[in-house]
Amino acid sequence: MMTEPESVDLETAESARRPRRGHAREARRAARLGPALERVPFLMRKLKPYEVLSEEGLALIEHNADTVLEEVGIEFRGEPDLLELWRQAGADVQGERVRIPRGLCRSIIQATAPREFTQYARNPANNVVIGGDNTVFVPSYGSPFIHNLDEGRRYATLEDFRNFVKLAYMSPYLHHSGGTLVEPTDLPVNKRHLDMVYSHIRYSDKAFMGSVTAGERAEDSVAMAKLVFGDEFVERNCVLISIINTNSPLVLDHTMLAALKVYASHNQCCIITPFILAGAMGPVSEVGAVTQLFAEAQAGIAVTQLVRPGAPVIFGSFTSSMSLLSGAPTFGTAEANLALLAAGQLARRLGVPYRAGGHLCASKLPDGQAIQESCDSMMCSILSGVNLMMHCAGWLEGGLAMGYEKFVIDHDHLGMMMKFAGGLDLSENAQALDAIREVGPGKHFLGCAHTRANYETAFYNAKLADNNSYEQWLAEGGLDIAQRANKVWKKMLAEYRMPALDPAIDEALQDFIARRKASMPDALG
Repeated sequence: MMTEPESVDLETAESARRPRRGHAREARRAARLGPALERVPFLMRKLKPYEVLSEEGLALIEHNADTVLEEVGIEFRGEPDLLELWRQAGADVQGERVRIPRGLCRSIIQATAPREFTQYARNPANNVVIGGDNTVFVPSYGSPFIHNLDEGRRYATLEDFRNFVKLAYMSPYLHHSGGTLVEPTDLPVNKRHLDMVYSHIRYSDKAFMGSVTAGERAEDSVAMAKLVFGDEFVERNCVLISIINTNSPLVLDHTMLAALKVYASHNQCCIITPFILAGAMGPVSEVGAVTQLFAEAQAGIAVTQLVRPGAPVIFGSFTSSMSLLSGAPTFGTAEANLALLAAGQLARRLGVPYRAGGHLCASKLPDGQAIQESCDSMMCSILSGVNLMMHCAGWLEGGLAMGYEKFVIDHDHLGMMMKFAGGLDLSENAQALDAIREVGPGKHFLGCAHTRANYETAFYNAKLADNNSYEQWLAEGGLDIAQRANKVWKKMLAEYRMPALDPAIDEALQDFIARRKASMPDALG
């Protein structure tokens, strides 16, 4: 084993929940200077997850995944020390191919991987608990392009990145600032991660993600987090989450493994996500694709525990289909959604938190196709029992573009999903027997006491939906939802106010960034 987890006593855990004195002063100052932001806590689901697989089906996939690990194996490329950890754990290591005995991954994972953990934000009010019946909504990730109605599609810049950090900060339904919201292509590839991590810290006070495009960039992310939270706090608590994608089929490459080692060794969370487009990087059948996904996910999750037992980790699922006529990825399809539901069951059986997609679509515009595919993906993600939901706002064009209008359309729908996943209210007020007695047969409920007492909160008020008459809609400009959303994101950015940050921390971050940039020439990769 590389390192042993540090124990956290009750006094330390309690102090972790309390903001440091300087942070508390800055939070009070921000509250005085800026408008109060609406905050909705992360979702605590009351709906039971939908189980698409029977006990026999689950056992079959688990057995077949173990067969893949044992007979075919997984390649761990470019990290000899991880191969040695596997050898010590009892795996058969030949070159970079690791064949893992049946049940070994599960035993490693279930011995130390936490079922639930807290990711701490620099504003303690924005801490999120990941696992159990909780769902955390996270913006979309990784787009090199942006799209809006004013400019169409273009390459993303650092200004766009900052804009989306600000929009996520303003949103009551996004519980997390996210990671690489867009790729700021106006900055050198080897330095842009510094500006992205700093933007999350400076323009938001929600939890955020680190860089994974190289091991040293992961180290920079951890170092910057330690400037904000303190060295000891970071080593004892999760303040960063990062996505580690497998290079399907059945490969974890050097780039991802180098980042995984950094985060896991510092007790930070890795989302192990097999990226499978069925028909290209996995079998065309849903069960075959899920079998491969489960094998890859177990191998990646297990290695985080070999690096540091007890390090937080998440079972990630990104299994979609593709057009076998064009080769283009597809989203919101029946096959992808069935795989998503099955993976959720497997994650719960394994005993680790689950990550799935959100408002996924292949559409190039915030149009009917985008909304249909996004809603299908989102509903199945909710029903899968997801704990961390990526790509909740902005996703267009299979992830190639981040849409400004799509971002606020998705944000509005997240509020509705929170209401839906909250389940039925069975309180005395919700039973409404007094209202039924008061109104009686043949009358209406518009003026009764129960309606008057609940009219503001009874239904989710979709901000972008137009429910007016045709004539009123026409009189107000006849705008479609994308045109209305165009006005909303601009208004949100105009009303944005930067959260407070301790000036000493800000100065330390900027000094670190300047020194790191000066230490290396600009590079394209």
